[in-house]
Amino acid sequence: MDFLEELEKSARSLGCETYRNEPMSRHTTFRIGGPADLFLIVNDKSALREVSRKSWDLGIKLYPLGNGSNLLVSDAGIRGSVVSLGKGFQRIEPCGENELECGAGISLAGLCNFAKNHSLTGLEFAWGIPGSAGGAAFMNAGAYDHSMSEVITACSHVTQTGEAGILRGGDLQYGYRRSAYSGNGSIITSLRLKLSPGDPEQISSTMQELYDRRKSKQPLEVPSAGSIFKRPPGHYAGTLIEQCGLKGRRVGGAMVSEKHAGFIVNSGGATCGDVLRLIELIQETVYREAGVRLECEVKQIG
Repeated sequence: MDFLEELEKSARSLGCETYRNEPMSRHTTFRIGGPADLFLIVNDKSALREVSRKSWDLGIKLYPLGNGSNLLVSDAGIRGSVVSLGKGFQRIEPCGENELECGAGISLAGLCNFAKNHSLTGLEFAWGIPGSAGGAAFMNAGAYDHSMSEVITACSHVTQTGEAGILRGGDLQYGYRRSAYSGNGSIITSLRLKLSPGDPEQISSTMQELYDRRKSKQPLEVPSAGSIFKRPPGHYAGTLIEQCGLKGRRVGGAMVSEKHAGFIVNSGGATCGDVLRLIELIQETVYREAGVRLECEVKQIG
């Protein structure tokens, strides 16, 4: 029995769904990515702890997956195991005055709707971001000059070795598109958020207004991974790319969006290689013509 087979057998005994050679193009908003050696859907924290411990003991890399919205997976796929958080990580409930606790697997859309329905304001900016709550907490997702760091007070997690833990307040080390989880290998399992009382109709109106703005400016109708670059100090990546005449530029099936130059879209049959070559072309052109180095926001794995 090889190590992957041993991990798969252990995961099945814990009630996990398991898939071998699962195409990651099915699980990313880019619709790009080769097969993962092993794909697991884990439904509760005790199973996740055991899967993490077993993976660590066997020397198998474990890759957590949210909604796959900020992810570029190699055409060769992923050597190791991908773990997706199932139904047991999608609960959400009030847990104090103007506070919510939610599983990391719930979508941001579900979290925003729950907050609105409980007359809680503070998450309107996140409406329309196509990610999971855990992914948003991991990368401190944000929009319209707001970010998750403004509302998250604590995150629970499971470490690479299967230990349960929690980070609170300043220990989360939030910065622009980063957190303490950016490099520690732990998997976020739940979030606690502090919001403010608000009027549901006003919250709904703000959510709709921001979504309409997003829809009018961003290529939501085609596969992408969201904004491809971080915002450089004093500039907007999309504006720089557009000023360099790169709107509509293609490499294979990857194209700089004609709607918003900060996005690379899969115009049909794009590969990870296409996207990476287009990213390099953009970075070289913007640096040559504007003197600004663009840093990728999208996480690359495999």
